[in-house]
Amino acid sequence: MLAFGIVEHDHLRGYGVARPCYDGYKIGPLFADSETLAKSILSRLLFEISGEKVQIDVPEPNAGAIKLAVEFGLSEAFGCARMYLGATPNSSLKNIFSVTSFEFG
Repeated sequence: MLAFGIVEHDHLRGYGVARPCYDGYKIGPLFADSETLAKSILSRLLFEISGEKVQIDVPEPNAGAIKLAVEFGLSEAFGCARMYLGATPNSSLKNIFSVTSFEFG
């Protein structure tokens, strides 16, 4: 497993994890305060696992995350619906560039 973070002025601004899976690596979580930071983290992770198959679960409402995935040559393999019991949580997805896992969100 690989993990990288970006710290500025003693504040964690973003981090990402590449973990081995059955075939290649899964990237997630990937959380960052900006697209620029997410790009830097994703770039480093992909460099470290160069040549391996990569999977990433990007939340569709985050247009910046979709743009970033496309920029790195990743393409959609399947879609997944986000479902809630009760009211939809009032939370932003703008800093979530890859979910931890479908099981954990």
